[in-house]
Formats: sequence, structure tokens, C-alpha cells
Amino acid sequence: MATARLQKLARLLDLQRRLKEVHENRSAAHAREAAAAGAEAEAIAGRLDAPDSLADLFPAIYHDGIDRALARAEASRARAAAEAEKTAVAGARVEAAGRAHARALRRHERDAEEKALHEIIEHKRSGSS
Repeated sequence: MATARLQKLARLLDLQRRLKEVHENRSAAHAREAAAAGAEAEAIAGRLDAPDSLADLFPAIYHDGIDRALARAEASRARAAAEAEKTAVAGARVEAAGRAHARALRRHERDAEEKALHEIIEHKRSGSS
């Protein structure tokens, strides 16, 4: 029974670690998306003043492109922050699962030692009688 609990806790710990990793990866992906959208906004803004720019003819298109890129960057930053919060929560769950697993492992080892001691004592009793 203790072995089954220990195995379940080990699987739970592994699952919690994987979940934390998923949130970390998603947060990093959103941060990359925010950086890319910010770079796109800067690139569009840089083309506004370029000598071969069509910004004089179509200024609304350029400004809309900048606005859309900045909105995407902001949305991606918000999603990255949300994933960072989930990462922190997952980290706390990993720590809690790790503590529970360590306690169960110590208990299992203690029970195994006690069982071995009882067997030695029984063996000595039956051998000396």
C-alpha cells in the first residue's frame, strides 16, 4: 500500500514538473511574440521616414499597421504575464508534491527498516528457542 502511494506521489510530482515546464515555455513563447510584434511596429515606423516610403500617400495604412503591431505586443505581454503567474503557482505545487513525496519516501524507508528489524528479532527468537 505504501509503495502504491509512493508511486502515485512520484507520478504526481512528475506531472506537476511537466505542467510547470509547459507554463514556462508558453510564457517564453508569448514574450517572443511580444518582442516580434514590437520589432514589427518599429520597422513600420522606420519606413514612415524612408525616402521611398508611400506613407505620404497612405498614412492611415502605416499608422494602422503600427497600432495593430503594438496591440499584438501588448496582448502577448499580458499573456506572458498570465503564464508567468501560472508558472509560479505550478512551482508551488511542485514544491508541495515534492515534500509529500519525500515524506512518503522517508515513511516507506522507515517501515522497511522496521520490518527488517522485526524479522531479525523474530529470527533470533526462533533460533534461540
